[in-house]
Amino acid sequence: MSPKHTLNRPVRPTRSAAHTATAPGAAADCGLLLIRLTFGLLMAGHGAQKVFGLFGGHGLAATGKGFAALGFHPGKLFAVVGGMSELLGGLGLALGLLTPLAAAALIGVMINAMATVTGAHGLWESEGGVEYSVCIAVVALAIAAIGPGRLAVDRFFPWGAGGFKQAGLALGLGGLAAAVTLSL
Repeated sequence: MSPKHTLNRPVRPTRSAAHTATAPGAAADCGLLLIRLTFGLLMAGHGAQKVFGLFGGHGLAATGKGFAALGFHPGKLFAVVGGMSELLGGLGLALGLLTPLAAAALIGVMINAMATVTGAHGLWESEGGVEYSVCIAVVALAIAAIGPGRLAVDRFFPWGAGGFKQAGLALGLGGLAAAVTLSL
């Protein structure tokens, strides 16, 4: 080939570096949004069952009696704290808003659930064990560590990228809240 033909050879279109770099990121952000919405809204609904009796829940009076039977006094107050932690923590994760704090709220509630209800029954949910509570706590912690993604309110804030500090904050605050609650 002569140099003239080499210089004038048509260039094959290729994917731009920007497209290649953003396509996996966009998929990851959509995946995180799917996890946050599903997980967060289900947890918010679970809290709304306790506090407001929505979605077939027992409501505050019955939930309060259940908490009192577990040794939380006054039961109604602890039912509000637990239910609102699930409701607001779930909504926070769904929106990607204050993600480390939302994760902490869910982690704290799940530690309490494991310590007072499911821990004595082993691992598997079929036996009343901790399986479900562990899954909820781990998903919340993982979202704090990964960050909520670009399709989140937190993308505008320093903690929106996730990281070890955010995960440590979520786990530390959740553990501290659980310890305080269990000591009362």
